[in-house]
Amino acid sequence: MDWKNLPSSGGGVEDGRGGGGLPGGGIAVGGVGGLIIALIAMFFGINPGSILGGDTSTQTQTQSQTQSQSGQSDETVDFVDRILGSTNQVWSGIFQQAGRTYTPPKLHLFSNAVNTACGQASSAVGPFYCPLDQKVYLDTRFFAQMDRQLGGGGDFAYSYVIAHEVGHHVQNELGIADQVTRAQQQARSEAEANSLSVRLELQADCFAGVWGNHVTDLAKLTEADVREAINTAAAIGDDTLQRQGQGYVVPDSFTHGTSQQRETWFMTGFKSGNPNTCDTFNKNYGQL
Repeated sequence: MDWKNLPSSGGGVEDGRGGGGLPGGGIAVGGVGGLIIALIAMFFGINPGSILGGDTSTQTQTQSQTQSQSGQSDETVDFVDRILGSTNQVWSGIFQQAGRTYTPPKLHLFSNAVNTACGQASSAVGPFYCPLDQKVYLDTRFFAQMDRQLGGGGDFAYSYVIAHEVGHHVQNELGIADQVTRAQQQARSEAEANSLSVRLELQADCFAGVWGNHVTDLAKLTEADVREAINTAAAIGDDTLQRQGQGYVVPDSFTHGTSQQRETWFMTGFKSGNPNTCDTFNKNYGQL
């Protein structure tokens, strides 16, 4: 993946870390159970309170270099900035074609813990989106954890993580998130509410695929790049995580979808490049 060909976000990344530096070290999680919680939280979407406690730039590559608080050039921040910038470009174009205006989110980098409009969070929850301040939150050391604990990472796998969280912002912009929240409040059972959460998450996976389709040529994506994202999607399926954590699966408790569902919906968006194919709410989301 040639991510340096992608556009800058033009100031969309907030570096709230203590300093710069490439990702290193890990995020402390307690044992397998803690890891499972962190990995599930990694792709949580529109209701951060349940876990947390409490216009598009066209700058050139030479203009897009982002600086950390320490004043040193930080390639990791530049990478995040360009992935965010490309999502802004893709979704602004899609919204414009539909006669709508897209408001790009901010992406806030942090270390260890962060205060958000949705409450306080630690690095253990993984990347997340807060709809109340319209920001994606990310401790970039999570990328190193992906390398160690999700069967490998890679630039496009990291990009998939960011694009998925931006997908939740797109849902927020379209009013889908609010509709799901209201439907969950009226659900007759926890299993029904969980099913709505699964559909929301699978749609964010599909939206991430839509973004990937639109940057394929610019980022010079290869089959190996796409495989990175698919491997990540498979690694964080509810069924896979439950088997690893407790030895059996409880489908009614799924909130993000199975490994196969996550792979399928990411590839649905990636192959089509059309968000209209991402209607997980009016289709059998397990099969296409």
